[in-house]
Amino acid sequence: MRKIIVACIFILTVFLNNRCTVNNTNISDNVNFISGIAQPVTINPDTTTIFSEDFVSDPSLIDSFSFHPMLKNMLISDKKSVKLICGEHEKLPVISEMKIWSKGNHNSVLIKKSKKISHTFSYDAKGKKYSKLQLAGDFNNWNPNESNMSLTNDKWKISLLLNPGRYSYQIVADGKWMLDSGNPVSVSNGMGGFNSSIVVGNPEQKVPHISGKTISAKRFSFISDQELDEVFILWQNIRLDNNYIQKKNSEYEVILPNFCENPESSRVRIFAYNKNGESNDLIIPLKNGKIIDDSSFLSRSDKEAQVLYFLLVDRFNNGNTSNDQPVKDAEVHPKANYMGGDIKGIIKKIDDGFFQKLGVNTIWLSPVHQNPLTAYVEFPEPHRKFSGYHGYWPVHITKIDHRFGTNAEMKELVEKAHANNMNILVDFVANHLHEESPIIKKNPHWATQLNLPDGRKNIRLWDEYRLTTWFDTFLPTLDLEKKEVYDCISDSAIFFLKTFDIDGFRHDATKHIPEIFWRELTKKIKKFSGKKNNKSVYQIGETYGSRELIGSYVGSGKMDGQFDFNLFFDAKNTFIKDDNSFVNLKNSLIESLSYYGHNHLMGNITGNHDQARVISYAGEGLRFDEDEKEAGWKRDVKVENPVGYKKLSALTAFILTIPGVPVIYYGDEFGMPGAGDPDNRRMMKFDNLSKEEKTLREKTEKLVKLRRSSMPLIFGDFKFIEVTETEMIYTRSYFGQTVLVVFNKNAQKKLFKINITEIDKSEMLKPIFNSNYKINKSVLELEISGYSFDVFIL
Repeated sequence: MRKIIVACIFILTVFLNNRCTVNNTNISDNVNFISGIAQPVTINPDTTTIFSEDFVSDPSLIDSFSFHPMLKNMLISDKKSVKLICGEHEKLPVISEMKIWSKGNHNSVLIKKSKKISHTFSYDAKGKKYSKLQLAGDFNNWNPNESNMSLTNDKWKISLLLNPGRYSYQIVADGKWMLDSGNPVSVSNGMGGFNSSIVVGNPEQKVPHISGKTISAKRFSFISDQELDEVFILWQNIRLDNNYIQKKNSEYEVILPNFCENPESSRVRIFAYNKNGESNDLIIPLKNGKIIDDSSFLSRSDKEAQVLYFLLVDRFNNGNTSNDQPVKDAEVHPKANYMGGDIKGIIKKIDDGFFQKLGVNTIWLSPVHQNPLTAYVEFPEPHRKFSGYHGYWPVHITKIDHRFGTNAEMKELVEKAHANNMNILVDFVANHLHEESPIIKKNPHWATQLNLPDGRKNIRLWDEYRLTTWFDTFLPTLDLEKKEVYDCISDSAIFFLKTFDIDGFRHDATKHIPEIFWRELTKKIKKFSGKKNNKSVYQIGETYGSRELIGSYVGSGKMDGQFDFNLFFDAKNTFIKDDNSFVNLKNSLIESLSYYGHNHLMGNITGNHDQARVISYAGEGLRFDEDEKEAGWKRDVKVENPVGYKKLSALTAFILTIPGVPVIYYGDEFGMPGAGDPDNRRMMKFDNLSKEEKTLREKTEKLVKLRRSSMPLIFGDFKFIEVTETEMIYTRSYFGQTVLVVFNKNAQKKLFKINITEIDKSEMLKPIFNSNYKINKSVLELEISGYSFDVFIL
C-alpha cells in the first residue's frame, strides 16, 4: 500500500477499548453515514495507510478517528487518509474497532491484526558455487526477483513474513529452477511436475466456531464452542451495545433495535475472537428490520444470493445473422474468428427460459466493446493470427461492437433480464486499449513503456513488470497511475452503468492495474449508486497469484470479490485425479476462508475461458503433462471416459455448496469439452445432448436451484465434519436449518457412518439425489456411489 509522506499532521484523540464481551457505546443517535457495508481492514505489522474515501464519500465531513491504544494514528490534513503505526503488534487484539466520527456520531470499521509470522528459508548448496540464489513461490507470486537469498556460513538464507499456511516454492539458482534438495516434501504443480512444499505456523489451530441457534423476526441467538474474549455485533456499520445483547454461558441473545427497519435491506454481522484466534464470521440479512429465514424474501440485489453464468457473446447464440461479419483473412483459423453469437441471441435464450430453467440469476457477458475489424498476429510463438471475437481488444471502449448488436439491443437485454429477476454483469477492460483506439492515438503518452532498458520487450512479463507489462505488441497498457488516464477509463465504466442500467462488472487483468484506479472507480460507482436509490453494483476481478495478492484488491474501496483461482486449481486436481486427497482440498478451503472470511463474495468457478475445460481432463481427453493449447489445434478433444461427467458434477456440487459466489462457465452445466484457448470457447450446444450430458445438466439444475433456495447455502456457517483421503463431509447451518454435503471419490460405492449428534439432528433427512440411507440410533448410515456425492436437507 502506498505510503504518504505528510508535512502537517495532528494526533487524534485515542479512546481506550473496553476488553469486555460487548461494547458500551451509546448508539441512540444512530446515523449510518458510511457508504454500504464497511469491510474489515487487515493492518500490517508496522505501518498501514487507510483511505477515508473507501468508507465516506466526502472526507471533509469526518471530525476524527479513534483506534485501539496500541495504534498510533495520524490524519492527513485533507482527511483523505489516516496513517496507522502499530507500536507493539503482538499486544494488539486480534480484532479491534476503528471509529469514524462525524457531527457527534460514529460508525465502526473493524481492524484485524496481521497473522504474519517470520519464517526463515535455508538452503545448503553442498559445496556448489552460485552467484545468485532466489526463491519463487506462492508467497511472492512466483517472481524470484522478489526474494533474493543471502549466503551466510555456507548456507543461503532469507527470512519472510508469511501468514500461517501451506506454500509451494522452488529454488532458483543462477536462473535455473529446481526443487529444494533439503526439503523432502513436494506436491504436484498440476501440470505434470512438482514443487517443494512447506507449512508455516499452525494453520490448523483450533479457533472458535460460532453458529446461529434461534431466530425470530426481531431477535436471534448464537453460540460459541469456545469462550470468547470479545464479540463485535454490527448492524450495517453501527456496533450494538449492551442494551441489545445478553450473554448466558456460551450463548448470546440479541434483540434488534427499532432503527434497523431502515433501509429496506440491511445486514447484521458478527465477529469474535479469543486467545486461539479469530472465529468464523456470521451474517444475517434483514428486510425492513426483520430477520430473513426464507430465501424467497431475497432479491437479485442480494449479492450473496447470486449464481453467475459466464458466456462469451460471440460463442453463445446467433440471434441476428445480419450482423455476422467474420474477419476475411485466410490466415485466421475458424476457431479464432467470429462465429456469429450476439446480444439478440442472448435475449432469445431469456425468452426461451434457458437461464430460468438452469436456475442462475446473474449473466456475465464477455466484453462488448468495439474491437478491431481486422486480425492480428500474437506475440508468443507460434505467432498465430486472431480476430478480436472475444472482445478483449477494445478500440472504442464505450461503443457496442456492431457484430454483437446495438445500444438498443443492449438495453433490451438488461430490461429483459431485470424483468426475469436476473442481473447483467459486463466484462470491462481497463488495462489496455487496441492500437487503433482513437484515445491512444491521440494520447500515445498514456501508454506504459514497451521497450525495456535491457533490450527486452515488456510483453507478458506478468509478475516482473506487473503494473506496466503489455499483453501484446498491438495492445498498449495504459498508465493508470495518471489522473487523466484513470479518470477517462473509470468514466467509461460509469457510462455502462448510466446508459444500460447493468448490475456490475467483471474486471479483466485486475492485478495489472494500480490500486488508485480501483479506488477512483469504486468511489464513482458509490456516488452513482447513491443517486439511484442505492442500486446494488457487484464488482468481481480476475487475478492469478497468491491469496494475499488476490485479497489486496478486495475491500470497501475496491472490489466485492475476485475469482478464487487457488481454490479452483486445488479442487480441479482433487476431483479429477484419483491420487489427490480431499485433505489437500480441505486445507485449501480453510486457507481461503482465513484470507477472505466465511461470508465472502469471491467467485468459485467451474472453469473459464482461459483454462482447458475440466471435463476434458476428467474425461481423459487431455493429459496434465501436455500443452493444452496445442492439443486443441492438433486434434478434436472429446470426452473419452464417461466417468468424467461424474467428476465434473462433483466439482460443480462443491462450488455450489461452499461459501462464496458460484460461477458456471457456459457449457460446463452439461460437460462441453475443449482444450486450451480457443478450443475451450466452442459454440454453445443447446440440443442433441448425449445421455451423460443430459444427466449432468439435470444434476446441475438441481444444485443451482438448491443453492438459490437454501438459506444455509447462502448465509450459513461452514463446518467440516470428517475429511479423509477419499471422503469429505461438511455442513452449512443457518439458525436451525442445516445442509449436509457428502463426497465419495472412491471408484466404488461407499457406506458412510456419520454421528448425527455432530449436526444436531435426529430426524429423517431429505437427500437431493436419492441416496439410500437409514438412521441407526445416533448414526446416519448412507451409501454414496463411486465418484459421486449427495446433499441432504435436515
